[in-house]
Amino acid sequence: MKALYDLTPFTLLDFPDIPAAILWFAGCNLRCTYCYNPDIVLGTAKIDEETALSFLTKRQGLLEGVVLSGGEATLYPNLVPFCRSIKALGYKIKLDTNAMRPDVIQVLLDESLLDYVALDYKAPSSEMSRICGGGSESRFWESFRLLQRYAVDFEVRTTYHPDLLSEAHIISMAENLLQEGYTRPFYVQLFRDGVPTLGTLPSSRHLIDYPLLERYVTLRN
Repeated sequence: MKALYDLTPFTLLDFPDIPAAILWFAGCNLRCTYCYNPDIVLGTAKIDEETALSFLTKRQGLLEGVVLSGGEATLYPNLVPFCRSIKALGYKIKLDTNAMRPDVIQVLLDESLLDYVALDYKAPSSEMSRICGGGSESRFWESFRLLQRYAVDFEVRTTYHPDLLSEAHIISMAENLLQEGYTRPFYVQLFRDGVPTLGTLPSSRHLIDYPLLERYVTLRN
């Protein structure tokens, strides 16, 4: 079954402290204005499971992890069996997810198929539709609480552009996480200028109060 839009054979940046490959799943259930993977979100799958597993088999002993990214991996209907096959090859699995499919995340956690999760906190409820074309903050919290309960290593992250989220929004989001018992870093990725995105946004340079935000979050360039 074709699942992947592309495959990155090697990364030292996307899976903390682990040499990994990235599997890019085609399609997404959100349309975030700032998304810099429009080709993946709007594209169709070109690579099947067999090809990906063959690649991973050849890289045993060289790679330690596999990042499931996209797009949105949890939309893939055969994700759980695919993850079982990846695990059978001895790899650790990291999931990058928009958190909108807590039902899928629970199945993956029930079967101990996830070693690390990067959970997107897109926006407060009042801003979800405007920024992401849909979605639900409540689903984020369902996914978040699952990860807390299963004690899986995970991080929470969001993307900041001052035309989309205010500094007050970011601070409120950080405070919500603290109230839920989150003690890990809340990573805020600054909007990337000069790359194709799903929506059109002006440059974000020189518009950010770095000292203010850094009191509450960990900024990522």
